[in-house]
Amino acid sequence: MKIKGILTLNYKTTNDASLIYNSLEVDNENYVTSTINDDTIEYEVNSESLGSFLATVDDLIASEIVCEKIIYNTNES
Repeated sequence: MKIKGILTLNYKTTNDASLIYNSLEVDNENYVTSTINDDTIEYEVNSESLGSFLATVDDLIASEIVCEKIIYNTNES
């Protein structure tokens, strides 16, 4: 079975989107296809099994949350 999903994330600024995109792009290679357009990142996840799909999306979201917290906490300082 082939499973495909698209996750779209919108950010406050184009700079925030760019920082997160560049931070995660290295880890996403061979697992996730991503594109950036202004303040939006779109991730396309393809997998052969539901378990693998869910693990990939979970890792992606967890990594994105860490990046987002770093950016927003740094901006507050």
